[in-house]
Amino acid sequence: MASSRFEPPCASSAEESWTEAFEEVCQRMGPCFAQVQTRQRGQAYVRGLLSPVERKNGWQLAEEAGETTPDAMQYLLDRAVWDSEQMRDVLRAYIREKLGDARAVLVIDETGFLKKGSKSVGVQRQYSGTAGRIENCQIGVFLTYTSQAGHTLLDRELYLPKSWTQDPARCREAHVPAEVSFATKPELAARMLARTLDAGISAAWVTGDTVYGSHRPLRAVLETRQQAYAMAVPCKEQVQVQAESAPRRVDQIACALPTDAWQRLSAGSGSKGPRLFDWARVELVDAEPAMTGWQHWLVMRRSIASEAKPEAMAYVLVFARTGTTLSDMVQVIGSRWTVEQCFEEAKGQVGLDEYEVRSWQGWYRHITLSMLAHAFLTVLRAQSQAEVPLSDAPEETKQQKSCQPHSPSRTLDEFKRMRGLTVQSWLR
Repeated sequence: MASSRFEPPCASSAEESWTEAFEEVCQRMGPCFAQVQTRQRGQAYVRGLLSPVERKNGWQLAEEAGETTPDAMQYLLDRAVWDSEQMRDVLRAYIREKLGDARAVLVIDETGFLKKGSKSVGVQRQYSGTAGRIENCQIGVFLTYTSQAGHTLLDRELYLPKSWTQDPARCREAHVPAEVSFATKPELAARMLARTLDAGISAAWVTGDTVYGSHRPLRAVLETRQQAYAMAVPCKEQVQVQAESAPRRVDQIACALPTDAWQRLSAGSGSKGPRLFDWARVELVDAEPAMTGWQHWLVMRRSIASEAKPEAMAYVLVFARTGTTLSDMVQVIGSRWTVEQCFEEAKGQVGLDEYEVRSWQGWYRHITLSMLAHAFLTVLRAQSQAEVPLSDAPEETKQQKSCQPHSPSRTLDEFKRMRGLTVQSWLR
């Protein structure tokens, strides 16, 4: 009797499936380009981003495509006729079709792109979470789609500081459209969320760090849409607990909780096992008018103190349907780490930060094509994982898969090594 154990496909069949998947992406990209030559150049650019070349800059992408100068690649990003917003819509439709999940989470965050000089659009000395300090950099605000199948970058906006918007000559030099005005990072996030949800993307939750959670207009927009959220806030944020007469700081509320108000829960699996914290929540006074079937909570997270590390607190405002459990909220809050992994993978695998363009259009074009390349790899990984029937998996794996919907089993690096493939072998 033949063994029922799942056998991974051989390298040749895997390469064939990768080639077919890439050809499908190329077909989706096609309508974005006005000319055949530009379309072919765009496909070559994405092919280069997926290749194993050390750096994904104009010179190396040109060499990978068999060209002697980077002129054609630079032309693609700078002056060729095509629409990066249309390409973003293609990316969104691809993610919706391949990774769509009604239980998905939209994660908002930003990342820095270190730069030299003052010519790159949006650059100034500003805090970069990537560097962990003030640096000369650009800041991109991103929206990540996190589903059970995987997580990938979905939308993007470049933060343009007032030092730029108040200098029209500088903006003209970088080809910033005349209609672009100053917008805060939360306002950029609100734009991305609105067009994503209006486009029919399924998402059960929205989550973000304190930069976005402390912005009340952003929270109000989500509440108006009856979109559940779990948004971090700083310790000085004031809220009013049910049955209390006045607002208090969230850190004061946490300090006053009795010991039995806390329970230990996992926020997901990390590299060292379950990410355990102590959690508590209190119900808040609803804004007027109250929405039937919806509630506001303050969720508090306390790290487990040890001799090496004192306890630390975090605070999250939650808007969700009545009856949502604390465990459900904790899982959503824990999914925020996926955006950091997306940044790491996109920068390490598909050259998200390795562009050499200075203009507004150049930034959006490179970033969008890099996001498409990352989504392509994410979809391949999801399809590869789906090939192993859950019924054939060990019991521990089944439990982990059902309980941790936002924890893919392996990184893109691990995925490619497991398949025994290099991008170079199937893209030629």
